[in-house]
Amino acid sequence: MKKSLVLSCILIAGFVSAQPSKDDWKKNYRAVATKINDLIHTKLNAKFDYSKSQLNGNVWISLKPHFYPTDSLLLDAKGMDIKQVAIVKAGKNSPLKYQYNGMALNIHLDKTYTSKESYTIYIDYTAKPNELEAQGSAAISDAKGLYFINPKGEEKDKPTQIWTQGETEATSVWVPTIDKTNQKTTQEFNLTVPAKYVSLSNGLLMKQTKNADGTRTDNWVMNQPHAPYLFFIGVGDYAIVKDSYKGKEVSYYVEKEYEKVARKIFGNTPEMMKFFSDKLGVEYPWAKYSQIVGRDYVSGAMENTTATLHQESAQQDARELTEGNSWEGTIAHELFHQWFGDYVTAESWSNLTVNESFADYSQFLWEEYKYGADAAAWETYSGLRTYLGSPSNATKDLVRFYYADKEDMFDGVSYAKGGRILHMLRKYLGDDAFFKSLNKYLTDNKFGNGSAHKLRLAFEAVSGKDLNWYFNQWYFGSGHPKLDLSYGYNADTKMAALYLKQTQGDKLFKLPLAVDVYEGAVKKRHMVWANNKADTFYFPAASKPDLINVDAEKIMVAEKKDAKTLSEYAHQFKYAGLYLDRREALDFASKNTSDPVAFKLITDALNDPYFRIRVKALGSFGTVKLDESVLAKISSMAKNDPSKLAKAEAIKILGAQKNMANKDLFVKTINDSSYSVAGAGLEALGLIEPKEAYAIANKLSKEKTKGALKDAITNTIILNGDESAYDFIMNNFNSMPLSQGKFTSVGSITSFLAKVTDFDKFKKGVDAIVAFRDEIPSSARPQTDPFINGNLKTLAAAKEAASQQNFADYVKSKLPK
Repeated sequence: MKKSLVLSCILIAGFVSAQPSKDDWKKNYRAVATKINDLIHTKLNAKFDYSKSQLNGNVWISLKPHFYPTDSLLLDAKGMDIKQVAIVKAGKNSPLKYQYNGMALNIHLDKTYTSKESYTIYIDYTAKPNELEAQGSAAISDAKGLYFINPKGEEKDKPTQIWTQGETEATSVWVPTIDKTNQKTTQEFNLTVPAKYVSLSNGLLMKQTKNADGTRTDNWVMNQPHAPYLFFIGVGDYAIVKDSYKGKEVSYYVEKEYEKVARKIFGNTPEMMKFFSDKLGVEYPWAKYSQIVGRDYVSGAMENTTATLHQESAQQDARELTEGNSWEGTIAHELFHQWFGDYVTAESWSNLTVNESFADYSQFLWEEYKYGADAAAWETYSGLRTYLGSPSNATKDLVRFYYADKEDMFDGVSYAKGGRILHMLRKYLGDDAFFKSLNKYLTDNKFGNGSAHKLRLAFEAVSGKDLNWYFNQWYFGSGHPKLDLSYGYNADTKMAALYLKQTQGDKLFKLPLAVDVYEGAVKKRHMVWANNKADTFYFPAASKPDLINVDAEKIMVAEKKDAKTLSEYAHQFKYAGLYLDRREALDFASKNTSDPVAFKLITDALNDPYFRIRVKALGSFGTVKLDESVLAKISSMAKNDPSKLAKAEAIKILGAQKNMANKDLFVKTINDSSYSVAGAGLEALGLIEPKEAYAIANKLSKEKTKGALKDAITNTIILNGDESAYDFIMNNFNSMPLSQGKFTSVGSITSFLAKVTDFDKFKKGVDAIVAFRDEIPSSARPQTDPFINGNLKTLAAAKEAASQQNFADYVKSKLPK
């Protein structure tokens, strides 16, 4: 599963786990689920009641005792109406006795079965997901399993869809099963759907049968076993765009307006399949690979076997795609799960790392292969920022046998830190050993279950190295090193010194480090091991080094306090070369912009070959006055930079100058194909010609726009307009999915509502903000509520200042007491 980019606190500070009121969970060991019965095959006949948002199902479940004889079967079945339970023998159903408590179905079998005997249970039931109260997490905002989107067609701008979300244990909301990761089953799903819609499920579509009542029954067959949480059903009015990989269907289910750009969004999938197959030495293991987009999806994306589900943010129009495919990393992430997660599945949620850390790291692998070292290093930087951004992450082991709720495992440790830990291991072992070990892990455990222990054994078997120290430190331990780095040079002995201290507390880390010593452009690499609270390393040098670059490959999961000087950082920017080398230097220079050396470093970075460095440089000048030569360079970038994002950032810098000479440029860029460039142009124009910008924004508000341009239109109208723009502003806000953009827009929406004098409209606007606040997963709300409630308090104060006490009182009624 790809985590959802739901909220700014999640983006910046990593995932926020629910904080239990008691510490009882610390005593509750999360064992691998005991196997009493093993799933073999699941056959489901499903019909959908759109008027009630229910599934009417008949399921035949074939099983056998795992080892010990048993006369009972316990199935997960959440919130269902159970109508009949029977044993199937010779094609006939014989009723069985059972107890059902609304969450689990305990069935008394007709006899005691041994592990050499299989049996089939039949259940007639109705699934009622909307009547089940199920709490999600920061990664998965809901857990009711089966979702009917606009089932009665009452929302005119939203399609009618059905999709399922099984992870973690929500498949059992819509089909009885043993809903554990260490169960594997083949399946056959017969889905009866309105004939105007298409369906998608796991495996291959074998047959379609038209029915007399305007429905059609689609027969989907999955002949390879997989875990129940990976079961999937999708139904809706989709265009299906088809590619292929080695004779296997590769298909993309998108809303019809996105049919023409579907290949621009998903079209790298066959190449990804080949790349990952070759890299792992294990061919893509399933019969097909489809991807579908679901409205109002409760997470980022989900790796259902052969049928990945994406949230609607995946659907980018042609203008968005001029800036690059923002969803490409997610596409790689979910595809890699088809090996790590689906083919070999974590034996328990405690071992989620063998699913999610690999999927996280796949984004690095794809970027490295397709776009080069800088793009891959950006993944490393983003991952480190996510992990290090939340102090609570440092308290958690990567493999956790104690947690309050299984949903808590979906955090910045399982994803971002785990991905970086794999990269460190790859660098330690070397590429050949690393990928051969992955091949062994996958081959040894295919169609079965994996764990961190099994992963270690695979690495040890291939490399011949004892890796207990590494896994104990990084997988079964928490935290990360905090390094204090300083340097010295003895001219008499001609020895340079590196003084390295670990300041993180009592725990010490064993760290293999690459250290590059530079004399001019010439570097010499030294490999050292830091094992102590304080280590000193000496390196021969004919003169004082221009730079000692610690963690020269920039792979370490660590915080660094580095005593390098500005001149040393300038040397690092020029000669060290890696993305993180250049970014570190820029970060330091941005804090010293009055120094000519720092200013030159930043201006030099405007010519960097990687657009993210150019963007970073544009944002690094701070409040320093820019001379004409620099402004001329930025103006050139605003007109000609090959990156749309860099071009937009350059326009913002020019806009801040408030120079009327740039007006024609701003007006021209409003018509750019890129939403980011156009949005930057509109906001820049608003700083010098607000009335003209407002008129343009009003005109553009009647067109379909997205992204930064839509935000700029909204902000311009809010700043310069009045409450006559209410419908546009609030319809825009209400149509946004649960997302980063919606979260950050709350401030501007409350500013706009301060202008609204119609009490009924004002109440609806406040209600929309409150509904959004309350929709956010409870585990994230301790971080998001202060921001949202703070804006509401500001709104209440503004209304009190305007002598509109009834308005202020209404806002206050929505705030926590």
